[in-house]
Amino acid sequence: MQSDLTIPLGTIYSFALVLIRITGIFVFLPIPGVTAGPAAARIVFSIACTMALSSRWPEIDPSGVTTGVFIAWVISEAAFGLVAGVLVGLAAEAIVMGAQILGLQAGYGYASTIDPNTQADSGILLVLAQLLAGLLFFALGLDRQLILIIANSLDAHPPGTWLAGRVAAEELIRLGSTVFSTGLRLALPVAGMLLLVDLALALVGRINAQVQMITIAFPLKMGLSLFMLSWTLAAFPRVYEQHASRLLSLMAGLLAR
Repeated sequence: MQSDLTIPLGTIYSFALVLIRITGIFVFLPIPGVTAGPAAARIVFSIACTMALSSRWPEIDPSGVTTGVFIAWVISEAAFGLVAGVLVGLAAEAIVMGAQILGLQAGYGYASTIDPNTQADSGILLVLAQLLAGLLFFALGLDRQLILIIANSLDAHPPGTWLAGRVAAEELIRLGSTVFSTGLRLALPVAGMLLLVDLALALVGRINAQVQMITIAFPLKMGLSLFMLSWTLAAFPRVYEQHASRLLSLMAGLLAR
């Protein structure tokens, strides 16, 4: 007697392909400390998101699915997830780029701490920027927009039908350039102030060569950098939201083609 709980093979195929797509995106998703947590929690999170999109799963006829066809579908879904994940990760990299520009100039490039994501030594400003970007991603509700884009992509590109073409590659490269421009926008006020400080210290050293500028420059630049960062920090969420919303909008248009 056949059990009523038997899961159709087509449903299993649909679940596996959607799970691969979502897992590829979560590889680059800026979740603070996600890699430091247990692997089982990340697996459960991916499965839960896949089950939440069960109404959008495609209907697959298992009779026409061979091993070669299924492998081709898996490769297509993995490529789709990685491309979408890179686009999402670019939003966080803008803040990290701004911290990278300031780290050495402000004197914080010489101080390192343990990165909770990679468990490796990293600059203190870079770690704080990564955590800030991850928190802003969820605080601004961008995670809900991402889930909506994934759900719509299942209608526009059912599992196994998406192909990475030249248009997707060009869009990905073009969007990568926005990381540098947005990071420069965030770092420019502090970088400009540090340039003025360097000019002032150089002028003082030129006037009075007896002054030990090296003992003055480090604490002065580090203190002023913290002051300027605290003053400009209120603009970070707005700039990040504009940058991330633009990326998600272009991502929705790109993946819906």
